[in-house]
Amino acid sequence: MKTNLSNLMNIVSDLEKDFSNCGYDLKEYSYSTTIKELDGTENVIEDYKEDFKQHFDEYKKMQMKITKLKATIYEKNNSFKLSDGRTIQEAIVDNANLRKMKQIYSYLISQRSTKKRITEVNNSYFECKTINYDLQNMKEEYNNLEKKIQDTDFEISKLNSIEFDIEL
Repeated sequence: MKTNLSNLMNIVSDLEKDFSNCGYDLKEYSYSTTIKELDGTENVIEDYKEDFKQHFDEYKKMQMKITKLKATIYEKNNSFKLSDGRTIQEAIVDNANLRKMKQIYSYLISQRSTKKRITEVNNSYFECKTINYDLQNMKEEYNNLEKKIQDTDFEISKLNSIEFDIEL
């Protein structure tokens, strides 16, 4: 089957939901219920032995399929390269770190120098706090960082669209 990374990630997401539901079903089918009368007769109320076996086999197959598909995603993320030579996985890690940096830049851009008058019993003075960086330069660096993140995300999305063959 021909697919791409975006589609494969959606397939894995759906499979993981089914996997979770199957695990829930296993909990439901893990017991059978019988009633045992005092005279020794037994009545089966709920017999889930076959259902449990069937769902458990399905559960194990789903786990193996998810593992195989995720391995393919990781392999492709480590083999497809961006124009700058980084793999998709490297670019994802870089962008995660750049987004953390962007939060700090955003905070720094919002800061301003302050001057506050302090009055004590016998003394009065100004407490001055001055930022230790060039605000305009910080804004430019923030914008460059934002552009770099967007460009990398765009390149990753293009690579995620490359089709390849896989057996599902």
